[in-house]
Amino acid sequence: MIVLHHVPQSRSMRVLWLLNELGVDFHVNEHPFDRSLRRPEFLSLSPAGRIPALEIEGERMFESGAMVEYLCERYPEAGLGRLPGDMDRMAWLVWVHFAETVSQHSASLTQQHVALYEDSMRSPVIMRLEAARLRKCYEAIEARLSTPVENRDYLLTSGFSACDICVGQAVYMARHFARIEDFTELSAWYARITARPAFQASLPQPGGGRIFQQDFYEAIDG
Repeated sequence: MIVLHHVPQSRSMRVLWLLNELGVDFHVNEHPFDRSLRRPEFLSLSPAGRIPALEIEGERMFESGAMVEYLCERYPEAGLGRLPGDMDRMAWLVWVHFAETVSQHSASLTQQHVALYEDSMRSPVIMRLEAARLRKCYEAIEARLSTPVENRDYLLTSGFSACDICVGQAVYMARHFARIEDFTELSAWYARITARPAFQASLPQPGGGRIFQQDFYEAIDG
C-alpha cells in the first residue's frame, strides 16, 4: 500500500496529482498546516518535519522530487517518466526539478503572507522581490513553451509527463502571488494541464484544510 502524507496546497499536491495520473491504489493521510508536523511520530517519517512524506511497502520517502522520480520508474507503463536512454531524459529531469525553483519563492511568500500573521512582522521588500523572482520563472516556462517545434503543448515535445505535473503544481501555488495572464503560452499550457481530472482530484476538498484563504495576495505597502 502507498500512503501519502499530505497538506492541501503544499508540495505534496504534486505527488497526489501524480498518483492520480498513475491510477494506482493509494491512501492519503491529510495533515493540518501547523506545528503538528513537528511531533515525533511525523518526524519519524520526515525528519525535517516537512510535507510530503510517502510510505510504500515499509519504506519511507520525504522529498517530493525523489518521490516523483521513484514513482515514474516504478510504474513506467504510465508513460509519465522519461527513463535513462530516452531522448527527453535530460529535459525531463531539468523540468521536474525546476518546480522546486518556483516553489522556493512561493514558500517565502507563503511565510510572508500566511505564516506571519501581523503586518509588522512582514517585509514589503521581500514580498516584491520574491514576486519578481516568480515572474522570472514564468519567463523561463514561457520561453520553453514558445520554442518553435511540433507538438509543444507540454514542456516536452514527446508529450505530457510528470514534469508538467511538477511545474504545473508549482505554478498553481505561485499564482497566489504573481499573476500569469501576461504570459500567453504559459497561461494556455496551465489551462490545458489543470483541466485534467487527476489535477482536479488533487485540489482541496470542500470544507477541508487549505493553506491559502485568498485567491491572490497583494504585497503590503511599505
